[in-house]
Amino acid sequence: MSNQRYQWAASGDINAFFGLMLDNVANLLLTVGLLAGAFDFPTSFALQHMVPGTAIGVLVGDLLFFWMAFRLARKTGSPNVTAMPLGLDTPSTFGMVFFVLGPAFLHAKETLPVEEAAVYTWQIGICSIFISGLFKGACALGSNWIRQVVPRAGLLGSLSAIALVIIAFMPLMEIVNYPVAGLSALAVILTTLIAHVRFPLRIPGALGALLVGSLVYYAMAFGGWLELPAPEFRVGDAVLPTQWLSVFQFHWVKALGDCLQYLPVVLPFALGTVVGGIDCTESAASVGDEYHTGKVIGVEAIATLAAALCGGVIQTTPYIGHPAYKAMGGRAAYSLATALFVGGAGLFGYFGLLYAIIPKAAIFPILIFIGLEITAQSYLATPRRHYAAIAISCLPAMAYLAQLFTSQVVSDPAVQLDQLGAATQATLLNLRILSNGFIITSLLWASALAALIDRRLALASLFYLIAAVFTCFGIIHSPLASNATFLLHHLDSSQLEIVCRYAGGYLATAVLLGMWHLLEPRSSSAPLPDADPTNELEP
Repeated sequence: MSNQRYQWAASGDINAFFGLMLDNVANLLLTVGLLAGAFDFPTSFALQHMVPGTAIGVLVGDLLFFWMAFRLARKTGSPNVTAMPLGLDTPSTFGMVFFVLGPAFLHAKETLPVEEAAVYTWQIGICSIFISGLFKGACALGSNWIRQVVPRAGLLGSLSAIALVIIAFMPLMEIVNYPVAGLSALAVILTTLIAHVRFPLRIPGALGALLVGSLVYYAMAFGGWLELPAPEFRVGDAVLPTQWLSVFQFHWVKALGDCLQYLPVVLPFALGTVVGGIDCTESAASVGDEYHTGKVIGVEAIATLAAALCGGVIQTTPYIGHPAYKAMGGRAAYSLATALFVGGAGLFGYFGLLYAIIPKAAIFPILIFIGLEITAQSYLATPRRHYAAIAISCLPAMAYLAQLFTSQVVSDPAVQLDQLGAATQATLLNLRILSNGFIITSLLWASALAALIDRRLALASLFYLIAAVFTCFGIIHSPLASNATFLLHHLDSSQLEIVCRYAGGYLATAVLLGMWHLLEPRSSSAPLPDADPTNELEP
């Protein structure tokens, strides 16, 4: 064990801070922007009531991870421990907005004035996040066992699927809306953080990308080449918000009954963050930082509960970019700085200013870098023989991506769904069912293939059996448009038929592999060694 003093702050923390901070700010921008753009939710209400508590969750979580980094450094004697990054969960940001907050607001507006409907929506969001925190606290008890049982390719494969589809591709679509500013900022990110070319004047790459993207964006706006969007609120209204303090009157508790209808949507997203937290722990271990899985999930649960009790509506989760922040040279200072900045943005209200002036095209390139770095690390930290397992994990995520865009087309009033051909309708249905619960599907598929590659047919059979059981409750492949879980007797005949087909397929596969295992000679069941143990590609 090394006796070197822990260097908790380093120059790399500057880049890491801007990366993690901007990632969280981007998710806050997504939350407020999607609510306003898709559901006409009042922006000022979101800034004054929802943002402070959501930011407090980040504050609490990153402070705890800052403390855990010191504990790990003291335990291992390592001078270069990198704190686990924590922030707002991107997949559940979309899920909460489109499946919980947005529908709750539209339903409430049918009978209530806009302001009261917004309060009701806020209360539903608080209840949802509170229950998510309790659920994750319970999951923390068994998380370390899951990490030991599930192959690394399964954990990191589902991680790379999220990284490519959610974290990298979705922001890219926003960037290309303003290609001159967006691609300029992306070029700075790729040059500084991927190619490791210093930005002039030693400005951190993430900050340089923000400056370049914003400069180009506003130069084009003032030059008349693009039109600035109309202001959604007065910036002064978001400064020093106090309205969120009404959460401590606990009126939101009365909405727990109404929140129950959203739990089939909320709990799968909470489970997804637990799986993601396990993935993150494995990802951190792959670069030398061995955190205890149960404690990592425990911090996630505490931060989510803190967010809920302060009026937050988006759950927190360990970020899957730990290898990226370690590659930047980050230690623990970046986690502390992010906690203070994001927490301050919510409590003091300067997030409203950031929301008003920062173009999304300038801030979203950092998400693309995080996605690319995570995907690369997933392969580097996995035995070469398991590369195919990581690749197959991306297929359900690709289905999610395709379903996301086709649903936008189908929801257009100009499109008559019943006039589409039978084959087209079947394709749309398959995309939706395959994409529902895709994070867990990716994990199971990758784990099963990794077990097969290692000639552990019995273990692969078990993963397919688990997939069959999960299908029967809608944890994966839910036939419901809301991606909700269910009990079989609540389904109609057509939905039950779909579940039986998917569950039957998994069950048949499990039985086949189980029988194959019994017939396989013991001498041929040893796993194959890596052709290239260094994990370097052949020339």
